[in-house]
Amino acid sequence: MRTNNFALRLPNSLMATLRQAAEDDGVAMNQYITVALAEKLATRKTALQFLAERAQHSSPARALEILERAGRAVDEV
Repeated sequence: MRTNNFALRLPNSLMATLRQAAEDDGVAMNQYITVALAEKLATRKTALQFLAERAQHSSPARALEILERAGRAVDEV
């Protein structure tokens, strides 16, 4: 697997927290950051796919209808 280097500037407090978390998990900080980043990117991709699928089934007319009713009392609807 090909890898790249990337200089990362972290506040001291975040670095200390990272160091402790990696130590608690028994892994190197580099591995901890790599896994955390992979998890974040996977979550983001999943969220974007979910939203794209929802958009395919959307109805702008229905959305406007719902917004039109928004804020009205229940007995007015």
